[in-house]
Amino acid sequence: MKFLDQAKVFIQSGTGGSGCVSFRREKYIEYGGPNGGDGGRGGDVWAEAVEGLNTLIDYRYKQHFKAKRGGHGMGKDRTGAGGDDVVLKLPVGTQIFEEDQETLVADLTEVGQRVLLAVGGNGGWGNTRFKTSTNQAPRRANPGEPGEERWIWLRLKLIADAGLLGLPNAGKSTFLSVVTAATPKIADYPFTTLNPGLGVVDLGPGSRFVMADIPGLIEGAADGAGLGHRFLGHVERCKVLLHLIDCTQDDVAGAYTTIRNELEAYSPELAERPEVVALNKIDALLPEQVDEQVAQLKTVYGGEPLRISGVTGAGVKKALSEVSRHLGIIAAEEGEDEDADWSPL
Repeated sequence: MKFLDQAKVFIQSGTGGSGCVSFRREKYIEYGGPNGGDGGRGGDVWAEAVEGLNTLIDYRYKQHFKAKRGGHGMGKDRTGAGGDDVVLKLPVGTQIFEEDQETLVADLTEVGQRVLLAVGGNGGWGNTRFKTSTNQAPRRANPGEPGEERWIWLRLKLIADAGLLGLPNAGKSTFLSVVTAATPKIADYPFTTLNPGLGVVDLGPGSRFVMADIPGLIEGAADGAGLGHRFLGHVERCKVLLHLIDCTQDDVAGAYTTIRNELEAYSPELAERPEVVALNKIDALLPEQVDEQVAQLKTVYGGEPLRISGVTGAGVKKALSEVSRHLGIIAAEEGEDEDADWSPL
């Protein structure tokens, strides 16, 4: 399934049904009087967050959603049927914006959350409503009120506990494939990952969290370079950031600074999130060369960067433990036998 994280759709609620002008005419009944019913109410347009969806691909090929209009009133004081509602089923994490793409209408962060986007028009009154002591045979009825219509933007932001950041070809997809059951595309050239991906990291019972792989960022991402705004939007909900740096490149300090500058330019709040920095691909260098890269990175990064290899698995568990610590998750100790004390009694 193709990943689609943004879509523009047109919504329109239903128009109310018109009221009816009718009079009771029955044999042997001299004074029948008006009996025109009211029109039915138009249908509403709702948005609902549901399980099982992780993309907005359904709104790529259908952009118009119109609720049914209400039924017209009828004689014998019969009210028209109400129009059927339209429900836009969206993945959790979807934000709804007005056409200007700036005014936030709703943020669907929980399964089952529903938001009313457009209210259906009220049905018109039938002539029974206009009967008075001085006007016992009214010949007027109201038309139904028109529904609401407008264009809206749907923007999906992945809901993950941890986010993978880094320049293109930093080894993020390889890392995700090693620590989760996800199967992202992996190749030996930059910009292999074109769409964000999710995976569940399982460190033992009660120690699970969701990790998002964000496509590689480049300089100017905060200003939209390389679809930077859309990519950075997917880490806004992450509680901790795992910053991978390719230790085989010449300027590891510059790589770290580039990503940090883009985070701060995009959102100062996002830049303040807990961060775990790791030098990846240490299997491609000699130990003394790795030490030199670590020393260079320390000139711009205050802490001690981790040394990992997504290919060999070296240091991966330590990196995951650091991430889980920031998330408040207690990971199972390495080598601990989970079934040692288990008993059916």
